[in-house]
Amino acid sequence: MKVLSQNTAFGGMQGVFMHESEACKCEMTFAVFVPPQAIKAPCPVVWYLSGLTCTHANVMEKGEYRRMAAELGLIVICPDTSPRGNDVPDELTNWQMGKGAGFYLDATEKPWAEHYQMYTYITEELPNFVSQHFRMDMDRQGIFGHSMGGHGAMTIALRNPDRFKSCSAFAPIVEPSTADWSAPAFEKYLGADRSIWRQYDACALVEDGARFPEFLIDQGKADGFLENGLRPWLFEEAAKGTDIDVTLRMHERYDHSYYFISTFMEDHLRWHAERLAEALDQQ
Repeated sequence: MKVLSQNTAFGGMQGVFMHESEACKCEMTFAVFVPPQAIKAPCPVVWYLSGLTCTHANVMEKGEYRRMAAELGLIVICPDTSPRGNDVPDELTNWQMGKGAGFYLDATEKPWAEHYQMYTYITEELPNFVSQHFRMDMDRQGIFGHSMGGHGAMTIALRNPDRFKSCSAFAPIVEPSTADWSAPAFEKYLGADRSIWRQYDACALVEDGARFPEFLIDQGKADGFLENGLRPWLFEEAAKGTDIDVTLRMHERYDHSYYFISTFMEDHLRWHAERLAEALDQQ
């Protein structure tokens, strides 16, 4: 593991690291905030997945999570959104495809399949790697994200309900199979057979029987992507008649930016901390 930077914040450590990824066949960068409580004992982990065009740095620099994470004793891990490097395929003029737009899936189509294995990277490789280097309680993990990362968080939680104890999202793409800004990428990554897409679509996963206890979703009503890309009410509809508890909060005047995310970051971290504490009581 290469240490790119380490800084003290709120008594904890904010670090940025790089390692060689077997899944993505390139060097991958990720950020980790370790709270001061980790000096004495392993701490619960919350994964934050970023949105289109982002890297690990966007939430690290603008998400304003460190003060509350330090207070609550949460480790926050912020992976990159895609593989990187000169050998990694990309579409330079398309921000919805390629670098910065991995959609947290495992691509099956050429030329993407060789590197774009983000589902495996996030669910298997990176957790195994970081658990060897930081004092983490891997029995208490939560996951959340923004936009494309909200999509990733929700689908990963639905597919791994035994691993994750909590899930929330800011302005998630809840039905990427039919959204204007994700369906073209899905076809390029996964091929034309839409039945394969369903494993990476939160609404479709619920329709197909996947379950997770509860979700917190925050959405700005002034979000320019709300009608064509995000449509969180579709997930609320999909969950009706199931035992999934969906808390969808629609906020006047808020847009898609990190001003919105930072406003409600504390709510989300407290949401995760409460559920991860309950998981400790149940151990």
